[in-house]
Amino acid sequence: MTDKTLFEPYTLGSLKLSNRIVMAPLTRNRAGAGLVPSEHAATYYSQRASAGLLITEATQISPQAQGYQDTPGLYTSAQIESWREVTDAVHAKGGRIFVQLWHVGRVSHVDLQPDGAAPVAPSAIRAETKVFVNNGFADTSVPRALAVEELPDIVEDFRKAAANAIAAGFDGVEVHGANGYLLEQFIKNGSNTRTDAYGGSIENRARLLLEVTAAVVKEIGADRTAVRLSPVSPANGSSGSDPQPQYNYIAEQLSALGIVYLHVVEGATGGPRDAAPFDFDALRSRFKQTYLANNGYDLDLASARLNQGKADLFAFGRPFISNPDLVERLKTGAPLAPLNPATLYGGGAEGYIDYPALAGSSAQ
Repeated sequence: MTDKTLFEPYTLGSLKLSNRIVMAPLTRNRAGAGLVPSEHAATYYSQRASAGLLITEATQISPQAQGYQDTPGLYTSAQIESWREVTDAVHAKGGRIFVQLWHVGRVSHVDLQPDGAAPVAPSAIRAETKVFVNNGFADTSVPRALAVEELPDIVEDFRKAAANAIAAGFDGVEVHGANGYLLEQFIKNGSNTRTDAYGGSIENRARLLLEVTAAVVKEIGADRTAVRLSPVSPANGSSGSDPQPQYNYIAEQLSALGIVYLHVVEGATGGPRDAAPFDFDALRSRFKQTYLANNGYDLDLASARLNQGKADLFAFGRPFISNPDLVERLKTGAPLAPLNPATLYGGGAEGYIDYPALAGSSAQ
């Protein structure tokens, strides 16, 4: 096998991907009034449609699910219509696109919540992190613990958002169960001290994620449903004392649900891959469908892991921002353009759709 295997087609459920390179979800904080995708979003995503699969920026399932300023939703008709412009543009370029659905839970601020309410969480423990609100970064607000009677509403919001995603033309959805957001807050005992059916044992702490996933599968089908996990990432103050047995169990249960892929952040999100001890190969062995590996991958590492049979697809994040034709650049060995961090979050077209592609690239 050679590096070229990354650039060969791959069958993902009922979809034929043009290559094994995936554009990771990347929050850009550019949503417009009504939290619809940016007016430039269709251009932004279609410029990057040469990726085998695009995964959108995290998109909230309800007003309560928001944790950052200017992030888009998928719970109103206007949002559905705006996302349809994005999916149409991507499909016109021959691309495939999933939307990542999230509920941020405690990673939020009262100024982002309906009626200034406290954010929600499994337990009333504040996240040791900051959120982007009122055009700057601020400490998260103290959350309130969700009552057990409220949890079916969370599941229902995910189900509705998944149905909305299909109505908007997406090829599928990725349930965000990573990076310290609500579903991971239930999974990890650093944020979940509940004593009811959603706390305590590894089975109980995984319950909400599995209920959400099962509801999405029932609504749109397993071949359109995926999940993202980050077993040992400390993102957004996340911590857990038993990651290996916890996530081995989750992988087995998600495999049994038949979801089309499992997206795993290996190590600390955006940080070291060896941030904490964890056997990702053992996790992968428990999941029988497509395994999407994420975190610190470049062409050499992805090719090596593919040749070793360690993963099927590979996510690239920030390089896609400044290199809309990243697949072509990796394939030809062309240099990568640098990212301008000043335009990463918020703003308009600058630093969003104005990164140039190589001469003759399909991303132009």
